[in-house]
Amino acid sequence: MPAIEVGRICVKIAGREAGRKCVIVDILDKNFVLVTGPQKVSGVRRRRANISHLEPTPDKIEIKRGATDEEIIEALEKSGKLEEMKQMIKPALA
Repeated sequence: MPAIEVGRICVKIAGREAGRKCVIVDILDKNFVLVTGPQKVSGVRRRRANISHLEPTPDKIEIKRGATDEEIIEALEKSGKLEEMKQMIKPALA
C-alpha cells in the first residue's frame, strides 16, 4: 500500500490542526503534499503540508488530482466516510 497518494485519508499530527483528518489532494514533491479537510467537514484548510506531519490511515477515497472541496465531499459521502472525517482524533503528545 503506497502511504502517500492522492485520495489517501491522513491525520495531521503537528501544527494547529493536529488530530484532525484530511485528504491528500496533490503531491507537490518528495516532502510536501497539498491537503484539505475540507474546511466545512473537518476544519482543515486547503494547504501545503509536510508529509512528516501526516499519519496515513488505511482509508482511501477515489478523487482526481487537484479535486475541489465539493468533489471531495461528494466522494466522502459516496464512500460513507463523511461522518468519520468530522471526528477529531486526540493527538499523541510527542
